[in-house]
Amino acid sequence: MADPAQVPGEGDDEASRPYRPGYELVAEQLLNYIAEQNLRSGDRLPTEQGLAQILGASRNVTREAVKVLAAIGRLSVRRGAGIFVADAAGGLVDDQLSHFRPTSMEDVLMLLDYRTVIESETARRAASLATPIEVRTIREGAETSLVAAGEDDGYAFAKADAAFHDAVGAASHNVFLRSSVAGVRRLASQSDVLLFHGDAPGSLEVAARQHLAIAEAVAAGEADLASELMVEHIATTQSQFERKIRDRLFNLDDRGASGSPPRTSRNTGAGDPPLSPETSAS
Repeated sequence: MADPAQVPGEGDDEASRPYRPGYELVAEQLLNYIAEQNLRSGDRLPTEQGLAQILGASRNVTREAVKVLAAIGRLSVRRGAGIFVADAAGGLVDDQLSHFRPTSMEDVLMLLDYRTVIESETARRAASLATPIEVRTIREGAETSLVAAGEDDGYAFAKADAAFHDAVGAASHNVFLRSSVAGVRRLASQSDVLLFHGDAPGSLEVAARQHLAIAEAVAAGEADLASELMVEHIATTQSQFERKIRDRLFNLDDRGASGSPPRTSRNTGAGDPPLSPETSAS
């Protein structure tokens, strides 16, 4: 395995490398190990000590990496039984998705491309099929997200964002489309936690106003417009995500060199856990 102290893709100049927490690098290496060994849902992993030896990391940092991966649903830690590969994200039945790499730009871009395909269609169908109650629910999610954005409350925004996208999925009147939207967002939340520690990758207000525009197109029954606006929404998310990734990988961070996870940002509320897969921001 690669040295977990080395940032993938960076040169050998120590001063040129941005800081990344040790647990984050080991988590990334552990996901690569699972893929290399072709491990599937339910397969048992070595002990923490065994993983530390395989990955060339300390046991404490390995333990933190395991905790983070368990928190985002990639591992299952069973007291007295061991560490296991967790079930694949609900709604996405291909077992290959258990090898999704949330810190890989290639994997994330493929995920966003899939989101564009799925969610543009759910928006189109919602504009054609939504009942008055469903239209109201979509609007409420959009309006709540705008209020949260105005208050700079990332945790409240993430919940409203999830409610909005789920409401659009429900209004498509296709359980498979709705389930696919939920599954994609669960995977996207893994990148939020590992790379951004629960923070949204871009402007909350921009995303919220796009929610409102989509909601109005759905309410007006403008299927093509609703689909186009959803494509634009996800494209904005992608550009913000890429910019945040570049900032993270190529700018020196002023945080300390501790291998422990950072404290939860104020946007998620003091003491709150990282955003769950169901509450990932756009």
